[in-house]
Amino acid sequence: MTAEDQGGSPQDRELTSQIRSALVDNNQLSSAAKNVKVIANNGKVTLRGPVNSPQEKQSVEAIAEKFAGKEKVTNQLEVNQ
Repeated sequence: MTAEDQGGSPQDRELTSQIRSALVDNNQLSSAAKNVKVIANNGKVTLRGPVNSPQEKQSVEAIAEKFAGKEKVTNQLEVNQ
């Protein structure tokens, strides 16, 4: 999934917006984690981009799961070395 795969439905746009807002509002996440790509398509979410630690990877995934549901999130985040 790439940013071009973002769904155009109001539901997909709202889902992306909710996740993005929750990431930006989380003061425990690095700027890298706050800027990961969130791609929603047909209610399914794909997360892509770098984060600074395995804990951040889990935190970003948990935030997305809160809005989309555990079974609808694909975590493709990469931990910076």
